[in-house]
Amino acid sequence: MRYLYTFIIYLLVPFVLLRLFFLGTKNPAYRQRWKERFGFPSWNKVDSPVIWVHAVSVGEVNAATPIINNLLEQYPNHLLLVTTVTPTGAITVEKQFGNNVRHRYLPYDLPYSVKKFLNVIKPALLITMETEIWPNLYQACKHLKIPILIINARLSRQSAKRYNFVSNLMRETLSLVDIIAAQTKNDAERFISFGAVSEKVFVTGNLKFDINVPPSIKEQAQSLKRYFSVNRPIWIAASTHDGEDEILLNAHVNIMKEFPDAILIIAPRHPERSDKIESLCKNLRLNFIKHSNHKTFTSDHAVYLLDTLGELLLHYAASQVAFVGGSLVTTGGQNMMEPASLGLPVITGPHTFNFTEITELLAVQDALICVTNEQQLTQEICMLLADANERHRRGEIGREIVESNKGNIIGLMKIIKPYLSR
Repeated sequence: MRYLYTFIIYLLVPFVLLRLFFLGTKNPAYRQRWKERFGFPSWNKVDSPVIWVHAVSVGEVNAATPIINNLLEQYPNHLLLVTTVTPTGAITVEKQFGNNVRHRYLPYDLPYSVKKFLNVIKPALLITMETEIWPNLYQACKHLKIPILIINARLSRQSAKRYNFVSNLMRETLSLVDIIAAQTKNDAERFISFGAVSEKVFVTGNLKFDINVPPSIKEQAQSLKRYFSVNRPIWIAASTHDGEDEILLNAHVNIMKEFPDAILIIAPRHPERSDKIESLCKNLRLNFIKHSNHKTFTSDHAVYLLDTLGELLLHYAASQVAFVGGSLVTTGGQNMMEPASLGLPVITGPHTFNFTEITELLAVQDALICVTNEQQLTQEICMLLADANERHRRGEIGREIVESNKGNIIGLMKIIKPYLSR
C-alpha cells in the first residue's frame, strides 16, 4: 500500500510545484526556501543531539509552545529544530522563539527527500503534533532508529471517515510510532482502531489548555484600548476563513445600528486574504485601518484589520467579546482557549469538529455561544456588548475551565524524558 501511496505522491509533484507558484503570487514566502521541501535544508553540522518538533502551521506551533519551552529549559545541551509546512507557521516560530530554535520546512513525503533530510539533520527524536501521519517519513525514521512520538494527538470523527479509505496504510504507518499521546479517550480509541498498539497509546489531555498568558498582557491591552478609544465597545473576529468575512462584516453593520461607535477587529487566519477583506469593507462603506499601515485609528473608523501574525492574544485582551472563526464554514473551527483564558465570552459557529472536547466543555457550562448565521451573530454580540455582567459571568466560567484543565505538559514531559535519556 505504501508503494502505491508513494507512486501517487510522485505523480502529484508537478501540481504541488504549481501550487507553490500560485500561492507565491499572494505570499512570496511560498517561493522561498523551496529546496527544503525536497530534503535539502541548509544546515551547519552540530555536535549537540537534535530534538525535532514538527508543527504544521500557526495553531500547531502555538499548541507546541509549552513543550518547546520545557525542552529548551530541561535540555539546554540539545538543539531544537522546529519544522512547519506553511510560511505563517514559520513566522510564528520566529516570533515565539527567535534564535533559541532552528526552523526548516518539512520535506515532502518522498522517500529520497525524507532520507536526505534525516541524513543531514540526524535527529535524536521526532515529536510531531496532533494528526501528522507521513508513511515514508515514519518508515525512514524507523530504519534509522529515530523514535517517533505523536503528541497532543487528535483524530476527529470526520478525519477517521477519510482515513477509512486508506486504513491499511494507516495501520502500517501507526505501527511504526513509538508513542501516541492523545488529547481525549475518543481520540485514543480511534487511533487504536486504525492499528496503533494500545500499550503505546496514552491519554494526556490537550496542550492548548496550557496556554501561557504573559503577566504584562493586561497593561499592553490598556494601551491598545486607548489607541482605539477607551469608551468604544470592541469585539473581535479571530482566525476567520474565506466565506466568513462577509457574514462578520454584515453583522458589524447591523451591530452599529445599536452601537454606532462599535469597533470590529478582524484577524484573518491567513493574512494574505487581507486584500479581499479590504474590498468587502469598501463595498459596505466601512471605514477601516490595516494594522500593518501603522496609521492613527480615529472616531471615523469602524474596522481594524489585523493583517499580521503573532499579535492575536494582545488584541483578544483589548476586546470585550470574541468570535472564533473557521466555524461558520466547514473548516472545523479554531482554538478557543486564548480568548477563554483571558476571560472573554466566546462565540463560535456550528462547525467545530476539530475542537470537539473544548467546545463541549465551554458550551455545557455556558461559556460558549453557538450561532449559525448573521442574524444570530448580530443578536448575541449586541446582547453581550449591552450587558457587562453577562460578559463577566460567561468570561469567568471560560477562564476557570482553562485554569482547571492546565497541567497536561507535566505528563507529556514524563513520556518524552526516557527517549532523551538514551
